[in-house]
Amino acid sequence: MSDRHQLTDSDPRTQGSHVEPGGSVEEKTPRRRRGRRIALIVLLAVVLLTGGGALAGGLYYRSVDKSIERVDAFEGVPEESRPQVEAKGAMNIMILGSDSRDPESTGGSRSDTIILAHLPKDRSSAQLISIPRDTWTAVPKSKEGRGGRDAKINAAYAWGGVPLMVQTVEKFSGVRVDNVAMVDFAGFKEIIDALGGVEVDVEKGFTTKYSLIGTRTFEKGRQTMDGAAALDYARERHAFPDGDFARIRHQQQVIKAILDKAASGGVLTNPAKLNSFVRATSDSVAVDKSLSLVDLAMEMRGLRGGNLTFFTCPVKGTGRVGSESVVFPDPARSKTLFDAVRRDSVPEILAISGK
Repeated sequence: MSDRHQLTDSDPRTQGSHVEPGGSVEEKTPRRRRGRRIALIVLLAVVLLTGGGALAGGLYYRSVDKSIERVDAFEGVPEESRPQVEAKGAMNIMILGSDSRDPESTGGSRSDTIILAHLPKDRSSAQLISIPRDTWTAVPKSKEGRGGRDAKINAAYAWGGVPLMVQTVEKFSGVRVDNVAMVDFAGFKEIIDALGGVEVDVEKGFTTKYSLIGTRTFEKGRQTMDGAAALDYARERHAFPDGDFARIRHQQQVIKAILDKAASGGVLTNPAKLNSFVRATSDSVAVDKSLSLVDLAMEMRGLRGGNLTFFTCPVKGTGRVGSESVVFPDPARSKTLFDAVRRDSVPEILAISGK
């Protein structure tokens, strides 16, 4: 996952409210484009599937692990400015998402997703906190001198790549980021089709104009979606009063549905399906240099979809700063939440999130 192509403060993709400053430049090689795809799905699915034991033998998974693309996520991140570890053994993974085939994307920009995944010391559960991409916060200055001012949180990627995203999320949350994974939500389509579709409970009927097929109407209620439908569902924001917050909820629903289907749809008990699934997805993974999916999978062999909790970072609401439409965080409630994450207090995290 190359950080060579960066945007400057004056790049038009960092201005205005319609094109996000966190959008990244389209990479030229197929390998680079694949690098962001479905890292979250692989990260969690490999954990779930390895725990199921359908394919025994560490050498197989070690070979898969070695084929995964690596990024230097912490290059140049000053240690003295990073949060201290308060709960030894717990792990916090920053997941950066993009959608390289979003019909709304213009000028090579992408719609970024930021998730802080907390894995407790006992590895019995996982809490995934979505941070709205338009969150207005302080972005540290990159080693190239970009940033160093308040902006949307996803501007950090445009100005300093993954390392500046690490610094920004750490400064915003006070939580130390241990590892990084990349995901392209466009990759959901292939994964969902490979699983034979997923079950999603649609909260409200709507029609999207930004569909892979032109327009698509979703009826309220539980239904089976193929990859294209699920991707359309996870992208939509214009049909809802709360816009990007609805999109965050839908992305969380689709992620959960994929994990549930992977764990219960015959993949665990079918070595051929499992081999195909893991091999195909591992070709599309990008994680930081120190993260071993195999070691993590072995640690979390008891984790299942029911132990995953998704929620959104507390906010005060939306507004404008100059010409930009932004999300204002709730400092008090966010501090309480992230303090609980730092201390690895899962009951407090769940209580704060209302789960």
